[in-house]
Amino acid sequence: MAHHHSPLDVLLSRASTDHLVEPPPKGDELRTILSAGLRAPDHGKMRPWRYTVIKGKHREAFADLVVEAMGRQEPDAPEAKKTKRHHRFANMPMIIALGMHLQPEGKIPVIEQEMAVAAGAMNVLNALHAAGFGGMWVTGPFCEDRVLLEALGLPEPHRLAGFLFVGTPAKHSDERKRPEIDDYMAVWKGDAITFAADAG
Repeated sequence: MAHHHSPLDVLLSRASTDHLVEPPPKGDELRTILSAGLRAPDHGKMRPWRYTVIKGKHREAFADLVVEAMGRQEPDAPEAKKTKRHHRFANMPMIIALGMHLQPEGKIPVIEQEMAVAAGAMNVLNALHAAGFGGMWVTGPFCEDRVLLEALGLPEPHRLAGFLFVGTPAKHSDERKRPEIDDYMAVWKGDAITFAADAG
């Protein structure tokens, strides 16, 4: 269990990492972590989250599917890139596919349904960190591959928001320099807003 001074410390100390080793969360702990994803804002109660867990001996076969999807979506991708991606999917302690069960004809715009999935993914990453685990969100053109999506129970019109690599951090991440909040916030007082981050 990670030890922090306050819940805000948990949020402010989270960083993505793919330097992950065994063990990943399992059993009730994994269920609790994924349940945090279902606490994301969900306008209209569309409940678009679909989490598929890939672990153990099934990682190798799933890595094969990912590389096959790359071949269809990125036919010019160098072999080294395919080999690297196969290695990552086959060797991460756990992979969680971020399925988006979308209802284009529903009362809520699709982009809001997609944002609910993204917000859920961030909740899961924060829950992983709070529980002493680590994670990284990865995407790519292969996430649009219909054959791969079908294998994940996501036929048209459903989509994929990417994957979370999950495990125990192999080392404490170096404290990377973060942006200063004053560059990214402003107080509206009636006039048009400008942000320091956009200057220059």
